[in-house]
Amino acid sequence: MKSYQKLPTDIPQPTESHAEEENTDGKPPCLRKLSTWWLGVGLLMMVAVLLSGVTMWMLRQASGSQGGQTPLEKCSAVPEPLRFDCYPERNMVVTKELCESRGCCFIERDQPLGSRSGVPWCFYPPDFPSYTLESLNQTELGMVGLLRRKVKAYYPRDIERLQLSVEFETDTQLHIKIMDSTSPRFEVPLEVPQAKKRAENPVYSLEFSKEPFGLLLRRRASDAVLLNTTVAPLIFADQFLQISTVLPSKFLYGLGEHRNSFLHSLNWSTLTLWARDVPPTESYNLYGAHPFYLLMEEGGAAHGVFLLNSNAIEVALQPAPALTWRTIGGVLDFYIFLGPDPNMVIQQYQQVIGFPAMPPFWGLGFHLCRWGYGTSNETWQIVKAMRNYQIPQDAQWNDIDYMEGYRDFTFDPEKFDTLPQLVEDLHKHGQHYVMILDPGISSTNPPGSYWPYDEGSRRGIFLNTTQGQTLIGQVWPGLTAFPDFSNPDTYQWWLENLNRFHARVPFDGLWIDMNEPSDFKDGSVDGCSPGELDNPPYVPAVLGESLSAKTVCASAKQRASVHYNLHNLYGLMEAKATASALIQIRGKRPLVISRSTFPSQGRYSGHWLGDNRSKWKDMYWSVPGVLSFNLFGIPLVGADICGFSGTTSEELCTRWMQLGAFYPFARNHNTQNEKAQDPVAFSPVARTAMKEVLLTRYALLPFLYTLFHRAHLQGHTVARPLFFEFPQDVITYSIDKQFLWGRSLLVTPVLEPGVDSVIGYFPRGVWYDYYTGSPVNSSGESLKMAAPLDHINLHVREGAILPTQKPGNTSWVSSRNPLRLIAALSQNASAWGDLFWDDGESLDTFERGDYSYLVFNVTQNIFTSSVLHANVEATYITVDVLSVYGVREKPSRVTVNGKENPFSYLDNQVLTVSDLHLNLSQGFSIRWL
Repeated sequence: MKSYQKLPTDIPQPTESHAEEENTDGKPPCLRKLSTWWLGVGLLMMVAVLLSGVTMWMLRQASGSQGGQTPLEKCSAVPEPLRFDCYPERNMVVTKELCESRGCCFIERDQPLGSRSGVPWCFYPPDFPSYTLESLNQTELGMVGLLRRKVKAYYPRDIERLQLSVEFETDTQLHIKIMDSTSPRFEVPLEVPQAKKRAENPVYSLEFSKEPFGLLLRRRASDAVLLNTTVAPLIFADQFLQISTVLPSKFLYGLGEHRNSFLHSLNWSTLTLWARDVPPTESYNLYGAHPFYLLMEEGGAAHGVFLLNSNAIEVALQPAPALTWRTIGGVLDFYIFLGPDPNMVIQQYQQVIGFPAMPPFWGLGFHLCRWGYGTSNETWQIVKAMRNYQIPQDAQWNDIDYMEGYRDFTFDPEKFDTLPQLVEDLHKHGQHYVMILDPGISSTNPPGSYWPYDEGSRRGIFLNTTQGQTLIGQVWPGLTAFPDFSNPDTYQWWLENLNRFHARVPFDGLWIDMNEPSDFKDGSVDGCSPGELDNPPYVPAVLGESLSAKTVCASAKQRASVHYNLHNLYGLMEAKATASALIQIRGKRPLVISRSTFPSQGRYSGHWLGDNRSKWKDMYWSVPGVLSFNLFGIPLVGADICGFSGTTSEELCTRWMQLGAFYPFARNHNTQNEKAQDPVAFSPVARTAMKEVLLTRYALLPFLYTLFHRAHLQGHTVARPLFFEFPQDVITYSIDKQFLWGRSLLVTPVLEPGVDSVIGYFPRGVWYDYYTGSPVNSSGESLKMAAPLDHINLHVREGAILPTQKPGNTSWVSSRNPLRLIAALSQNASAWGDLFWDDGESLDTFERGDYSYLVFNVTQNIFTSSVLHANVEATYITVDVLSVYGVREKPSRVTVNGKENPFSYLDNQVLTVSDLHLNLSQGFSIRWL
């Protein structure tokens, strides 16, 4: 039986880890727990006092009690955490003269002049001019108001009159939109559900400040203020929109895509949302844009805020706690979701952006790739070696080296001449083939020699310059044009190209890369225009300090709008076209993995976390990345296992394969000119460890597939933060070195070199070792566990039933194998679980009713399997083994459907009933007495 060492656990602060070292203070456990309790209470009291002080200060400002203060006194009275930046421009020294020219306060601080972190030197005074709410009228769904600015702001073309629209869409969802009242502006072309009636019993209340205009949103149950926009002025100019709010706590998540701890630091940090091709690096804007945050409130409630805007955005965080949205176009279109628990917030968010697609079953298997196989025969040899060692693999991928001259829709006739035969061989073995596609289309071939460019030019489906000519950039094939996926005609051209290539190489899935879109030239080979689209009055904190840095010109013309408005949507639009084409070509569920993403992307593709490095810290960063994308409604997500660039080590790759086996999307991928890192490249010891953890993943595929069904149907997360299940446990709020699959399986990977143990936090309750069934009864504690190189710690939560399957070397083989059901009894000896099952590849099986759905239950020593919906697929499967964890006394006998059956019982309270041969399509019961 495994031994566990209990460790003291502290209440977390943002960005800090909970993995504490062994206790050395000599205090008895009761005193250490009491100290932890006082620490937790103290933290909450400190937050409450700070928020109370913020509220009182704001009330004094709103009541106009500044009495005859001098400008310096008025400015000095603003608490430092509530100093909102009046001069956020970068790459310049903000002097007192510049600041006061905007009518703002200037107070020097200790940080160096011009520093972009810390308390701003230039900040808004309490009486800075803002908008006035001139009218507010009731509508069928809410309210509509008119806002007016009497004093011009300091950015050009500020808009004098705004329309405020408020819709009480549901009892837990509020829609607030601020737009130009006289002229239409660009709005994101995302289909969102429209409310039919006004909420009858909302859990929130909304109040308005007339002058200056502001919103105050409260949760009725706790009276917590979730939004208060009176703390800083609203600015709405043509190319600069800004709104600020205080927050009810410091526990903030989301706002991707960035390399960050899962819990954001509010210590004067800025997050920029502008899709960019760059290896993941802290503080950079990365591949996707997700203007959505989740915030945990005091007491365990949660809410979320979504800004539906696709322009360049930055979000400034400060320790008040407070947040400022800045964007350079569009409108302020907010959805607020009030949960009240974090799971429900994410479900409500996905009801707006759309639930993720159901992936094919094979997409949940193990994928293998590298840039630099060099030939199709070398690729084939890796596949054969994996089979020889009986290591599970569902899909083989190729990077751009399969192409001829890096041109899309081609393959190298010499080095990859046997690619069609390789794909045929994969299909014969129940495996699949996925290839990379980049959006850049080679433009330098002789006329008539490259159909994709010739036909694209003829149809006019490429991005254009301001002069109406095809915009030419440079990517892997050299000079390139970029398809305009906002143009419906591009969908047909894309489909025809894919169809022509599929006739030669019958691929199964597509990997769409470089779709920010990436351009090795800044803007184009001819640069960009001198206008304000390419050189706006304000440039958010983007890497490269220009909107066109390593991408196309913001002024580029597209069918739906200019690229300035559509840039962050490029990857989403390509994914939509690609998924549509795959469905038409194959007639089956598509598998698309995209680098650039935007809200609603989960409906069309999954995501990998980009060009990471073979370093231990990169392995750690992948966990908050996976968790964040589950918040964003893209549960099919993972990182390049073992790292993309650099050379891995055997220890790192073994540990990363163990972690990666529990990414929802599991692919090992690395770059050219580095050592191979596929499982067969390592020693027998490491290879065996990698094989065993993949077999564990494959055993759990029925459970994982059911989690994806719940994500598709209801918007559940697949990889889940601990606080989603334990929102009352503040310790869980910053845990991002562990995660759950669904609500039931706790994964505790090793993320450090040279260790044979790992520290994990176990929320209150009973947790069972997945492999042995041995229980851990936790009162909410950190435990030190053995973790030799061949082992990853997995624990099943009490009250869960996991459907598992005898693993095979492919998901197809596994899917026909017998099931083993694992029931982990709660402290009152009950458990529950379910299983969704279909053919794994057909379209819309749930919607068409072509599936099986079973519910498993344990009460009063009786396990029951109830078939709530059945199709033919369930008739092919049998249940062979039931393992029950936590049976406190050895039974005297076991009956299966009323007939006695042999069983075994171990001292660690595990009951096993084997050789059942029960058909899954028929309900059954197993009883122990």
